[in-house]
Amino acid sequence: MSGLLGRLGGWCARHGRAVLGLWVLAAVLLTAGSVLFPGPVSNNVSIPGTDAQRAHDLMRDGFGPGFDPGGTVQIVLYSPDGPLTAQRRVRAVHRAMDRIREVPHVVEVETPYRVGGLAPSMEIGMITVKLEGHDNSKLAETTKRLSEAAEPVRALGIEAVPADASTPADKEIKTGTSEVIGVICALLVLLFAFGTLVAAMIPIFTALVSIATGLGVISLLGHIVDVPKQASIMATMIGLGVGIDYALFLLSRHRKLLADGVPVHEAVRRVVGSSGGAVVFAGGTVVIALSALMLAGFPLLRTLGWITGISVVCAVLTSVTLVPALFGMLGHRINALRLPFMGRRGSHGASSGWASLGDWVAKRPWGVLALSVAVLAALTAPALALKLGPLDDGYADRGTDQRRSYELLQAGFGPGMNGPLVVVADLETKIVDREPTPAVLQNLKDRVAAVDGMAHVADPILNDAGTAAMVRAVSDYSPSDPRALEVVEDVRAIRIEGATVHVGGEVAGMADASARIAERTPLVVGVVVLLSALLLLLAFRSPVVALKAALMNLVSLGAAFGALSLVFSMGLGSGLVGMDTPVDVDGSYLTTLFFSVPIDSYIPLMLFAVLFGLSMDYEVFLLTAVRQAYLRHGDNRRAVAQGLGSTGRVITSAALIMVAVFVAFIAYPDPMVKIFGVGLAVAIAVDATVIRGFLVPATMVLLGRYNWWCPAWLDRILPNLSIEGHDEEEEPVEEPRGELVGAARG
Repeated sequence: MSGLLGRLGGWCARHGRAVLGLWVLAAVLLTAGSVLFPGPVSNNVSIPGTDAQRAHDLMRDGFGPGFDPGGTVQIVLYSPDGPLTAQRRVRAVHRAMDRIREVPHVVEVETPYRVGGLAPSMEIGMITVKLEGHDNSKLAETTKRLSEAAEPVRALGIEAVPADASTPADKEIKTGTSEVIGVICALLVLLFAFGTLVAAMIPIFTALVSIATGLGVISLLGHIVDVPKQASIMATMIGLGVGIDYALFLLSRHRKLLADGVPVHEAVRRVVGSSGGAVVFAGGTVVIALSALMLAGFPLLRTLGWITGISVVCAVLTSVTLVPALFGMLGHRINALRLPFMGRRGSHGASSGWASLGDWVAKRPWGVLALSVAVLAALTAPALALKLGPLDDGYADRGTDQRRSYELLQAGFGPGMNGPLVVVADLETKIVDREPTPAVLQNLKDRVAAVDGMAHVADPILNDAGTAAMVRAVSDYSPSDPRALEVVEDVRAIRIEGATVHVGGEVAGMADASARIAERTPLVVGVVVLLSALLLLLAFRSPVVALKAALMNLVSLGAAFGALSLVFSMGLGSGLVGMDTPVDVDGSYLTTLFFSVPIDSYIPLMLFAVLFGLSMDYEVFLLTAVRQAYLRHGDNRRAVAQGLGSTGRVITSAALIMVAVFVAFIAYPDPMVKIFGVGLAVAIAVDATVIRGFLVPATMVLLGRYNWWCPAWLDRILPNLSIEGHDEEEEPVEEPRGELVGAARG
């Protein structure tokens, strides 16, 4: 593979202008296409085969307009100056309702002056709008028009906030400030590492081209598949980090070869043939880890995984084509515009500090191993207290419609109003006579109302065919309260003669999602670990190295989950990362920086996939350097020290960039992005320091030549896919024969 990549890199270097033009053209066209024809985004939380999905399917069957998920929008009203029942406010509400009826696809508008439409205080009420024939993917646009139609009540000082209780918001998570901060931080690190403005701008430029291309593809895919609203932000976070890192590794190696006097095009060929192979394999592990999410049994997570992988593929492609093209075009001008006092020491070779550390670790591996294990155990221990649960709109950014409507509904009607249950009974016998209320329907209502923690149960509604009945129920608990899940399970346990009870709604869907993810997590973890280990086995032809790398990545994950538990589950600084305190029952804010925040059940699995792939990047680059040194002289201890010394500086710079990018995203208002930012930043920091700087070198020294042991039978059947390559002037030594026969091959 190294030969093929080398030829590709050489061709791109010779045709730099054409390659650059094609990438820029692709980025511009895809970006323009995504702006002119933006694909819709969604949060398709359907989970085939679950009880909640069965309830939702029954809801679509003949219950009339507005009962289909996505067919109901609520406008929450709040009159701070007096009750909504005052005559002038009643007139304003009716004028608003008349204007709402004029909005396309509106088939029914329910007044807040109905039973259950006004809060006991009479200051908070709900206008319920039922839609039919609309496009669910454009529900955000429809909701905006409905909100604008409610202007007559705002003119009277009444607050009118749109809330959609039937489906999650379909508005895409926009990006902007966080990316700018991340890019600036990355540029500063690159300037410090290389000392020249031209060199520092190459990773930034290629990463931006890669992100623009990837985001354009993702946006246009929205016309074909359901693209989660989190897709763009996740693709940007991961794409920006790996895009800069991959270019950084290539750039560091290229500048060293130029400093050694290697001609430009020959240097490019060698860089792409050796370090380019490491980039391809590193990117491959990230894509494998993300693709394994397809086995999670959760459509949203499955789609989010492979779509995020698009940004990684773009980063790899730009690294092995656009980066060598820029190298060829710039030649020795890559070191132009040098900045004073920056990047001079160790810019082209192994940092003396990291080389000294490598020697120090190699001389005392047992002590380093014990200390590393102790530190990692302390960082991982809090993960035992990690608390998973639904993350509802009560934790949304303060000032948004989602947060404000949540607060108003909770203050007026109780916390359960933000997550009503939809109880659907599949009737065994068709009901023809609807009056008086059939016994099975009355029994259904009574049994649901008798469940502990149930605040209100509406009258049953029979579908047109008389084959199913629906009851809307409100519990005493908010969607993020674990007791709300207990209420769902209690309702599902109801047994009624002549009917089968199913429970849908937001809370029920969350419960089913958590159960499905918990069921599939061992499968996903096993597949990711095994496939990643197999990829490393093909790369380095060493079972020991492959299994050890997988184990080390799991260790860095433990540290990430420990940090998440400290910050969010234990609440030690959740306010410090910008999480808004939850609203109290009376509508007042809690004034504390320390409060517990639930973590959605899908986040740990998504974090696992992302972090496992990203951690493998540094493992691949470190092992590549160690193996190259080992093949030159056959001394394992010396090879480990040299590998750490030659890669320590660049891995540290890459990790600093990655951490800076992820920390920048912590400032983003969306809670999910904050959780990912904290977890990714901590994991990468720990991985690049404690694990790659101490634990991995110590274990490799202790394992000795068994690092590169490969059974003869396995060595014969493994394809030759070595990624490290060799410079022509560096001839590998003859590897001792015997049990270690496969070590020097590849």
